[in-house]
Amino acid sequence: MPIQPGKAERENLWQLLELARNEDLGSGDLTSVVLPPEVMAHGRFVARQPMVFCGGPLLEMIALSYDGQLYTQTVAQEGCQVSRGDLLASWIGPARSMMAAERVALNFLQRLSGVATTTRLFVDAVADYKTGIYDTRKTTPGWRALEKYAVRVGGGKNHRRGLYDAVLVKDNHLAILARAEGKDPLLSIGRELQRVRPLLGGLAFVELEVDSLEQFKIALTLPVDIILLDNMTVEQLREAVAMRNSAGLAGRVDLEASGGITLSNVSEVASTGVERIAVGALTHSAGAVDIALDIEVD
Repeated sequence: MPIQPGKAERENLWQLLELARNEDLGSGDLTSVVLPPEVMAHGRFVARQPMVFCGGPLLEMIALSYDGQLYTQTVAQEGCQVSRGDLLASWIGPARSMMAAERVALNFLQRLSGVATTTRLFVDAVADYKTGIYDTRKTTPGWRALEKYAVRVGGGKNHRRGLYDAVLVKDNHLAILARAEGKDPLLSIGRELQRVRPLLGGLAFVELEVDSLEQFKIALTLPVDIILLDNMTVEQLREAVAMRNSAGLAGRVDLEASGGITLSNVSEVASTGVERIAVGALTHSAGAVDIALDIEVD
């Protein structure tokens, strides 16, 4: 069953559409007024390169935001791999409205399909291992729900959505605690996590970042669900997995590798046995793919 956008993604799209239409359309399309208002057109969204298609279910909302007479037909399934020249979707309706909506629609499709395509490359690279590819909060401001949706369409998994739905204690938190309390911050954070955990909802998790095996050894004694292994070598990752397993915590505490993960090394990182790999590049470095809207007059 293809992944479909939910309420959060649709609300995010409406918010962005208002901004996108205002900055692009302004007080009106000064060029398309040369077209007779009665002219109808057929527009075909076509892939100009291989990609994972994402955003098809959103096209109807984009069309309706410009003109209720723009009819949308989606051809390519959400999340499917398409080839150069494949038909993705089509619009039928007033030529003026189609021209006004063209660039904004393409911007959304190209960005979301770019994120999905990048994600699929990472997912395919670790297909031989039981390791999930996770996104991060390194998303385009305002686009988080949609970009995280595109990650799921590409086969990846979502990390926390924001600061509000999970606890992730990072190195800067520990540095501040060390300066404020003048002692080992991991001891302080252990006490705080004991206090905070009963206040969390059932879906929230507690994650702690460490950057050395010495810190990791202490982290294994704390009330955490996930330990983030930051910028560790493959050898250190393997040792951390062995330490966790020896402590009898396999299945109870997941390990997440992060930092410096690329397509060239992600498979080797997955081979260490970590359950999760966090990749900021899924969103912050994904390029837009090439999609065209070819328009013909009916």
